[in-house]
Amino acid sequence: MLSERFTQALTYTHQLHATQIRKGSGVPYISHLLGVASIALEYGANEEEAIAALLHDAIEDQGGAATREEIRHRFGDNVTAIVEGCTDADTTPKPPWKERKEKYIAHLSTASPSVLLVSAADKLYNARSILKDYRLNGDAVWERFTGRKEGTLWYYRALADAFNQNKITPLIEELARVVTEMEILATHKK
Repeated sequence: MLSERFTQALTYTHQLHATQIRKGSGVPYISHLLGVASIALEYGANEEEAIAALLHDAIEDQGGAATREEIRHRFGDNVTAIVEGCTDADTTPKPPWKERKEKYIAHLSTASPSVLLVSAADKLYNARSILKDYRLNGDAVWERFTGRKEGTLWYYRALADAFNQNKITPLIEELARVVTEMEILATHKK
């Protein structure tokens, strides 16, 4: 069961991300955070992991170190550690895209089961969104990503492979299926 603590995390998440929208879609960013929390819960997340799923982009996108300390104050060390484990950069400007992604992929081999769960839920949500948008918009979808088509496909395949090196779970299997579908569709011109 989720407690009032989860409700507080929902409110705080909304405050942090209220004006943010998803790249290229105009969809409120909170939809992504709710979706990641939903996926995490569907695949067995406890309340702390669900709270971290809501906040997984907060340090990276909404304030860096100050936000990290606010999360620690409000939700404790464990939630903060999970969010930190899902963060690929907390500085401005961010390091170069490929460098950040390679470092993030490498860190998955030593990440905690909680970080792996929340991170995989995040990547599954994103991969499903890319697939949906690709079906609607074709190759134009790749223009919204720094890595464009080749880099984005490389990143999601590398993520799926890195997650597979840990304990294979139904969540990891679903991510691998969606990434494979994305690769198959992307090789056919629209």
